[in-house]
Amino acid sequence: MKRNFVFVMISTIGLALSSCATKNATVADPNAPAYELLDLPKVSIKDFKKNSAGAYVIFDGSSLNGWRGYNKSHVPSKWSIDNGTLKFSKSPAGIQNAEGGDIIFAHDFKNFELEFEWRISQAGNSGVFFLAKEVKGQPIYISSPEYQLLDNVSHPDAKQGVDGNRKSASLYDMIPAKPQNSFPAGEWNRAKIVVNKGKVTHYQNDEKVVEYEFWTPEWTQLLQSSKFSKEKWPLAFELLNSVGGKTKSGVIGFQDHGDDIWLKNVTVKVL
Repeated sequence: MKRNFVFVMISTIGLALSSCATKNATVADPNAPAYELLDLPKVSIKDFKKNSAGAYVIFDGSSLNGWRGYNKSHVPSKWSIDNGTLKFSKSPAGIQNAEGGDIIFAHDFKNFELEFEWRISQAGNSGVFFLAKEVKGQPIYISSPEYQLLDNVSHPDAKQGVDGNRKSASLYDMIPAKPQNSFPAGEWNRAKIVVNKGKVTHYQNDEKVVEYEFWTPEWTQLLQSSKFSKEKWPLAFELLNSVGGKTKSGVIGFQDHGDDIWLKNVTVKVL
């Protein structure tokens, strides 16, 4: 019989990151796949300023304080500040063998409103993750739902999936964003994700486009009908079915999908 366990990794991280206590990972199903959670240091959200709406500003256009790579102690070199934006560059100028990877804000959020603006390169693909855990040797999306960021016109993913459920603002591969109101590649879009006691709402350009609820039979069925089903990807099914783990919380992250993307005005209001 396999049991899940926690691997505790203690490291010193710049950007004023503070260490957090070890957490035990347990899974109700004794036959579930084994995995390791990395308990990397986190920041205190109280160290960040609030805007006039009472939301914490986690990216202000001038500092990467609080950010690091997923499962890493530093910011990968393909991520940088570019004219006040947080940018992922496919081929950053002047950097040989640049390091990629997803980027996270190193704080566990539970109930919150995440807002940001984004624009993507032509035929670009990216995404935003939330309630994610840092799982050793696994991608961030193994434990996190994904709000899709996409050029719906030129990227082939827009025509894949079911009923447009891989288009911009969709719950990736599960629920299509309707109405589909994204702006073209190169133009700024506004995104908002609300997570409150398991109920999740996606907004795109100020319109509600997706709703769902974690930890319900309907959520399990959504997973089972997707690429994250128990048969196709047992570990992803296990982690996503209990998204957020025992604490029902996790980190927020942005995806390196290999395409240029710009983000700005990233705020989180704690509910």
